[in-house]
Amino acid sequence: MQHENFSMESHLGVCKNVSNESNQSDRIVRLDAIQKALDLADHIYENGYFISSNELAEIMEVQPSAITSRGECFAWRNWIVSRVRREGNQILWQFDRLDE
Repeated sequence: MQHENFSMESHLGVCKNVSNESNQSDRIVRLDAIQKALDLADHIYENGYFISSNELAEIMEVQPSAITSRGECFAWRNWIVSRVRREGNQILWQFDRLDE
C-alpha cells in the first residue's frame, strides 16, 4: 500500500478549510432557524393565536421555566410577549409587534 506524503502545512490547511466550511454551514443553519422562529411568531401574531409556555419556549429556544420567570409581559426580538390567561395548568401567551 502506498501513502502520499503530505507536509504538515498542507494537512493543517485542509483541516482549516474543512473547519471553516463546517462553521459557515453551522451559522447558516442557525440563521435559518432564527428566520423560521421569527416567521412563526409573525404567523401566530397575524392569526391572533395564543400559545402555551412550552410552545413559546420552543420558539425562543429557552427552557419553559425561563418563560414563566419573565413576568406578565416582556420583549423578545421584535415582539412584546404578554401573558393572556391560564387554562387549566397552562399559561397562554400572545405576540404583539414591538413599535419601532
